[in-house]
Amino acid sequence: MDEADELNLPARAFDKQDDGSDLAFYAPARLVTHIDAGAIAALTDHYASLLTPGDRILDLMSSWVSHLPDDLDLDVVGHGMNAEELAANPRLGRWFVQDLNRDPTLPERDAAFDAVLICVGVQYLQRPLAVLREVRRVLEPGGLVVASYSNRCFPTKAVAVWRALDMEGQAALIRHYLDRAGFHDIEATLLADGQTGDPLIAVVARA
Repeated sequence: MDEADELNLPARAFDKQDDGSDLAFYAPARLVTHIDAGAIAALTDHYASLLTPGDRILDLMSSWVSHLPDDLDLDVVGHGMNAEELAANPRLGRWFVQDLNRDPTLPERDAAFDAVLICVGVQYLQRPLAVLREVRRVLEPGGLVVASYSNRCFPTKAVAVWRALDMEGQAALIRHYLDRAGFHDIEATLLADGQTGDPLIAVVARA
């Protein structure tokens, strides 16, 4: 059974308009932010409310900035698709490059992290259940996953089911992914309403 069947989604739910190499697409470094300053501030405040000093963090699908509170001492491992971007991120103690659509197995031990963050990246996952089951494996029991997203993306690389939904529907889709991956206490929170800038929603769940 493939993931579309397992999730009761259409057969081509995880197709992309651009089915070329993701690593090639992300090869040029993009040292820009993908949400605006207001949304970044809201996300940073949300992280501050959820994380505690000393937490072990996996910043999944990261880049040159992690939007973490500057005054919060954290042990952060980064994953992404561009080595130059990850090397420029001052919050990462170490990092690795991996195409999760080709290989969703994370090279981390069981229960290695207190929280996994996925900022504006879940829309690109073609094997979300496999990835999120790996996320649950590497989280401590009761650990947090935080998946945040806006209305911005690279549309040719976002999966078809994501592009077909509005932001409320996208929140429901992430909740569905997380539920089927074995998470609990799943909640979606509107962090920025989009009235004066980018909208932003975060979906939080526990392993």
